[in-house]
Amino acid sequence: MGAEAEKRESGNPSSMTKAQFLAWKRHKDDDASARRAEAARKRAEDIASGTVQMNGRELFAHEPWVFDNTLY
Repeated sequence: MGAEAEKRESGNPSSMTKAQFLAWKRHKDDDASARRAEAARKRAEDIASGTVQMNGRELFAHEPWVFDNTLY
């Protein structure tokens, strides 16, 4: 067993274990979701203040009367 451990340690210094990779991936995914949530919150604030133009989905969600076809 000592030879195997020594072989692993002297191998590629940048290799990582599965547990290290999963921890890194979880941290990366958490950071990405936090950035997306912050961007969505800022976009919602900007839409509420009227500083940005809404796309079709946002317009339908916030002002559905624009798409009311009963008037025609």
